[in-house]
Amino acid sequence: MAVLERLWRSLAAGSRPAGGVLPPTRKSQTRDLGIRTPPLPARVTLLLEDGRDQPWREVQPIVKPGQYVRAGEPVARAVGHLALPVHASISGHVSALVPGHEADSGGQHPPAVVIESDGSSQHHWLPPLDWQGAAPGEIIQRIADAGIAGMGGGGFPAHLKVRAARQAGVDTLVVNAAECEPYLSADDQTLRQHTDQVLSGAAMVAHATGAASIVIGIEDDKPEAASAVRARLGELPCPARLEVIPIRYPSGGERQLIERLLGRRLASDQLPVDAGVLCHNPGTLAAIHDAVALGKPMIERTLTLAGRALARPGNVTARLGTAIEHLLQDAGLDRARLSRVIEGGPMMGQAISSLDQPITQTTNGLIAADAAELPTPPPARPCIRCGDCQPACPAGLAPQQLWWHAQAGEDHKAEANGLFDCIECGACDYVCPSHLPLANGFGEAKQRLRTARAESARADQARHRFEARQAREQREAAEREARRQARRQAATRRGQERDASSAKDSSADTKGTASVADVRGLRIAQAAAKAAARKAEKALERAAQQQQSADVLADLETQLDTARQHLAAADARLKAARQEETRP
Repeated sequence: MAVLERLWRSLAAGSRPAGGVLPPTRKSQTRDLGIRTPPLPARVTLLLEDGRDQPWREVQPIVKPGQYVRAGEPVARAVGHLALPVHASISGHVSALVPGHEADSGGQHPPAVVIESDGSSQHHWLPPLDWQGAAPGEIIQRIADAGIAGMGGGGFPAHLKVRAARQAGVDTLVVNAAECEPYLSADDQTLRQHTDQVLSGAAMVAHATGAASIVIGIEDDKPEAASAVRARLGELPCPARLEVIPIRYPSGGERQLIERLLGRRLASDQLPVDAGVLCHNPGTLAAIHDAVALGKPMIERTLTLAGRALARPGNVTARLGTAIEHLLQDAGLDRARLSRVIEGGPMMGQAISSLDQPITQTTNGLIAADAAELPTPPPARPCIRCGDCQPACPAGLAPQQLWWHAQAGEDHKAEANGLFDCIECGACDYVCPSHLPLANGFGEAKQRLRTARAESARADQARHRFEARQAREQREAAEREARRQARRQAATRRGQERDASSAKDSSADTKGTASVADVRGLRIAQAAAKAAARKAEKALERAAQQQQSADVLADLETQLDTARQHLAAADARLKAARQEETRP
């Protein structure tokens, strides 16, 4: 009987994702406090990407110091393929355009647009869109115009995920409402207080992608949110179901949730769309609803303020660019008690060095902890090979073996043992009796491998840059030829007007020489160039979602630029041929 019982438990365990840990949730500080709106800040600092290290995310300011802007007006336009427009989050005057500069602690401060508030509620929204009568492309473009990034942590442009999902033909939209990180309860409260907006956003995304069903995954410590969703599932225009799952960190990991809800396991080189799935969290879906139904750009987000150094913890909807200190002060910050501030949750979040830092679309929580609440980890000791980390790993890896390989510089052996399947959730760190920074070490090993591959690809990158330069020269030559064709036609028309009697003879002599076959060939070349540009776009988007190295992304950006130059040249040649064909 005991053997059968063990076998049954083994089979049951095999039917769900492995691993995970149960850290104290500590959500009681904020779970039932609702969402409040803090006072508008006197100033916001809207961070931009300058394109020096990440050209694919470059945005350029379109405002000047002293210019008046209303909340919702664009202040920077997207330049890079993976970039998003930035909108004023308050009304007021632009006080500065801050260039990127070196940080005191190393690294780089991105450029920023600084706006001083005038205290008014003036705003400028886009026109509302009737999503049920809109084409999928219109919805995707609206999400792009609103500047919405995924608010689950990665910050990837939402419209690119939706577009890729449509192109891949996904069948399921997963709403990731697990919110498994301790302390955080912003998604919980968003589902409770804005259920209609979240589900409406889900319906819009399902319509835009063609997904046939919606599955909402939520942990069982959120009964009020689950009840609110369950009561409205029947209002969705496609089949939908709610799955309540047991508390276990990191059940909210994208791959872990897909496997638990749908039984589809992803390899390290696969994305959710490869399994027919698109994932979004409640905050992102609510923002999509606001952008489509109301025309409201991305200017604010809901986040959790928690920690024992706060007298008034809770969830707030704050304007993007608000200084962290402003939010913590409004929540009753006790500086004497404050030990450190974590952006995000305690498992995967990062300690911040300055309270002047502004919040962004990916700031899902701020923890103002005292020394006893989140103590500094003790010094690391050597691995004792206890094996406690292995059952904790949600990816089914052997972290202790990966650690030994990584510490020995045997990164390729670590890769062979599943290094890139690691999601760096920190579950292994949590159970390690030696207090080893395992997840951080695995991240460093991944980066070393990516850097080595980028270095080995230098020759390819140089060739791609040369091809990009050639493509630009070809495009410029084609455009010059098109302009010459236009001038020739204009001169011919002027000659015809001066001497109408000779126009017929001139027409016979100067009839366009572009044959039908020539134009057809140029059309084929244009179609091929469009296909190549789309392929390059997809490759860049995929690499960005897989968090490839900056060098790899820069090379893919160069290849995309080359493809676009070839397309522009093909367009110019076809235009010139058509002008020649119709020349009198």
